[in-house]
Amino acid sequence: MINVSLAGIGGQGSVLAAKILAEAARSKGWQVRTAETTGMAQRGGDVMSHVRMGNNGEEVFSPLPGDASDDVIIALEPGEGLRALHLLKSSGVMVVARSGVAPTVGDFKSPSYDPAKMIEALQASGAHVVVVDDVALCDALGSRKALNIIMLASALKAVNAPESQSALRGVLTLDDMRAVVPACVKERFVEMNLRAVSLVEGV
Repeated sequence: MINVSLAGIGGQGSVLAAKILAEAARSKGWQVRTAETTGMAQRGGDVMSHVRMGNNGEEVFSPLPGDASDDVIIALEPGEGLRALHLLKSSGVMVVARSGVAPTVGDFKSPSYDPAKMIEALQASGAHVVVVDDVALCDALGSRKALNIIMLASALKAVNAPESQSALRGVLTLDDMRAVVPACVKERFVEMNLRAVSLVEGV
């Protein structure tokens, strides 16, 4: 069983990224269950999506992970990475965006919200943390709308690095992601999202 969670705030596209990940896994023959555990209704509120994958006849009965069961957490926002940290296995990896968007509701609502301190707290936790310079990548692409794609691609690149010991290594690749993007996003966004994947691949 491989568990991946995506943590962000409303409007960042974590649900779409989870859909792409799930479809990529299904295309490789994995049984997949997905869930969203927090509401999207309020833009600016926290959103968490979960993708659970079973292979070789392994049944996935519940779409929700337990504490310390995620192999990968993709945090589109540092504060949401901290919120999701309890789900990460000791052997798991947290892939987190460097920049932050102060939530308009919830635990981290504060005018002094500091994403750098959130990342420091993640790193101090002892977790394996990969920090993505999302601003530079989005600027290079010319759009913040592809943040979710950039973060998903960054996670797949990280788990497939030669030194990676992730359970996801070799299971799903950037090419697997590319193959399902056209079926998961609106036609007018396909080209931009595929460019985002290639941009991450070339970094």
